[in-house]
Amino acid sequence: MNLKKLHTVHFLGIGGIGMSALARWFNHIGVKVSGYDKTPSPLTASLAGEGMAIGFEDRVDTIPENVMEGKENTLIIWTPAMPKDSVQLNFFIENEFPMKKRAAVLGMITANMPTIAVAGTHGKTTTSSMIAHLLKFGGKNIAAFLGGLTQNYESNLILHDEAFGEAIVVVEADEFDRSFLHLHPNVAVLTSADPDHLDIYGDGDHMLDGFRQFVDLIAEEGQLYIQSKALGKLGLPSSSSLKVREYGLDKGEIQARGIQALPSAFRFDYVNKVIEIKDLELHMHGFHNVENILPAISIALENGLNESVIREGVRTYRGVKRRFEIWVQEEDRVFIDDYAHHPEEIRAFLTSVKAMYPDKRLTAIFQPHLYTRTRDFAEGFSESLSLADEVVLLDIYPARELPIDGVTASMLLKGITSSKKSLQAKEGLLDYLEKNSPEVLVTIGAGDIDRLVSPIANWMKHHEN
Repeated sequence: MNLKKLHTVHFLGIGGIGMSALARWFNHIGVKVSGYDKTPSPLTASLAGEGMAIGFEDRVDTIPENVMEGKENTLIIWTPAMPKDSVQLNFFIENEFPMKKRAAVLGMITANMPTIAVAGTHGKTTTSSMIAHLLKFGGKNIAAFLGGLTQNYESNLILHDEAFGEAIVVVEADEFDRSFLHLHPNVAVLTSADPDHLDIYGDGDHMLDGFRQFVDLIAEEGQLYIQSKALGKLGLPSSSSLKVREYGLDKGEIQARGIQALPSAFRFDYVNKVIEIKDLELHMHGFHNVENILPAISIALENGLNESVIREGVRTYRGVKRRFEIWVQEEDRVFIDDYAHHPEEIRAFLTSVKAMYPDKRLTAIFQPHLYTRTRDFAEGFSESLSLADEVVLLDIYPARELPIDGVTASMLLKGITSSKKSLQAKEGLLDYLEKNSPEVLVTIGAGDIDRLVSPIANWMKHHEN
């Protein structure tokens, strides 16, 4: 199938962060794009504003006429998050429309373009956006498919210019549902290999096997940048032609040294075997984000960017929505929001916040994401959350899952050793905060806790301690 010869693409689940980036790419190359999603959102509103027809009723009569007119040059792209009883999904299956999952389509795109793919349990969205920004800032022609909305470009897609010839693709390689095994990377980054998605993989060993299969997809004479702990878990890849470069904060041939956690920025030195770039300033906070930008700087150097361009590229990088996003930063009050939804992500996030504000009391509001993840990592969640002085738990966000007997947010309370801890309802959260006046407040989670962020920020900006 030649993707550029399609005249119509219809997305089932078009409002997802990964699906919408793909929809924007097809729209950019001149294909007529439409889609269905369950609920309207700011993202679907943006897509509609860009000329795409978006529907929110799962009925056959809401499918645009141009989709129904002919199958020959039409493609239906769907996400596994679609319910199996979806009316539109089953209509397209029964009528034998050409159908592909998002991951397969990304695989087709990367098969024909030089590709940098970023995988890992944590950090892949941030790292892929860092690579994309540095290359774009350095004048490279890139197309980036990202798993979050970048602050620099206000989009999850950075578009290439076809007038300048072949583009470099930067793509987030998602391990969920083994989607990343469809990709064709020339260069890959593996940011971490901690267990997750055990509902898909069964156990941590099988997940490691999945990451090894991803590494095996790298083209001959390609490059792998791998974080030091991940290398310790996976071992060296079997391919002798693959150039492997280990990185880490304090281990590997690529390192960050002299890190300073300042309220305004994280300052550090980049060091590899042949070059040292001193006093870089990253305005996306977090020790883990300093680590994330190490492979991005390395890839920028490999692509010919000089030290001064890289320095300015790092300084101007503004991060991704809901990744260490500072909403309020005043002398007597701070509010930061983060997408962390795994114990190791929470540990990294809270460690950095405490380093930035060592003398202030830290209050963490956490919404667990998925019943299975809460069950599988309950001890780890309790341990990492205990880094905060106070922990407020919200009910589990179920996403695609049905409840599991005995699995609730309250099961985490017993293991949390913070001096103050409680379970609160979302509806009463602002009243709770009003009574407790936190100094440094963070919201954490991948569910619908993001809908509380603006109200909390507005409250914090205007309340009196």
